[in-house]
Amino acid sequence: KYVSRGFKDLATSFNANPSTGDFGVVKNENAIKQSVRNLILTMFGERPFQPWLGTSIYDFLFDNNIPEMLAKIETEINDAIAYWLPYIDVKLVDVRVADVQHGFSDRFNGVQIQIDFSLKGNRFDEESIVVVIGTE
Repeated sequence: KYVSRGFKDLATSFNANPSTGDFGVVKNENAIKQSVRNLILTMFGERPFQPWLGTSIYDFLFDNNIPEMLAKIETEINDAIAYWLPYIDVKLVDVRVADVQHGFSDRFNGVQIQIDFSLKGNRFDEESIVVVIGTE
């Protein structure tokens, strides 16, 4: 079992703290959300010495928008989170084509990914993030 005592990460904005001049820090739920987002948006081979960290979802952007493609993206995300973030219990990965029906411009080509999760051992505090990947 994984028991949380607290999670910390550098804020990806890299804005300096006005008092100390140090980089900003995100904690607990925000740090975990940032880790999930970073994992999804990292391409295989992008991180030196960790070539298998990330996903290959950018490779799917120009594939046909068919249910099989969406299912492959869901599987890829579930596998990556299970391996790299084992303290997270994924409840839902919902991948949708980002089209006009979902509020995107008709020139946008991409996917919208919603991930609902909780920490293992804490099934009551469910968190959710939405990641949009695409080009216009």
